[in-house]
Amino acid sequence: MTNSSIPTNCLVVVATGAEAKLYRNIGDSNGIRLREESILNPKNLRSEGPSGSYVPDSSARETDEATFSKQLAHHLYKLAIDDEFDSLVLTADPDSLGEMRPLLHKEVTDRIVLEMGKTLTNSSIKDIERTIQNN
Repeated sequence: MTNSSIPTNCLVVVATGAEAKLYRNIGDSNGIRLREESILNPKNLRSEGPSGSYVPDSSARETDEATFSKQLAHHLYKLAIDDEFDSLVLTADPDSLGEMRPLLHKEVTDRIVLEMGKTLTNSSIKDIERTIQNN
């Protein structure tokens, strides 16, 4: 067995611009073991809109993904200030991760123990565990 640098009770977020799956690490120093907690889907995309500067030639899909990245960043901030997690693994496709980074509050970024620009939302829990363990 390998020693895990991902703490027990760490929040693990696996996201794209269209959804985010939240897991909790229930493993220990011997390895990661994830339990699914919730799935977040975009809401009110047309009324909220993305954060930051708007690129006029953005497609509707790109605008929706940027808006969801903003929503996820806000959700993580709320969880952080409510002390719902002490440590965070943030995994998202590279575009969504790039959209999200400038939107993440210091309360969230200070808790990140691993960040990966990978698309894992369609992966099994075992594959996600293995990918995190090997990084």
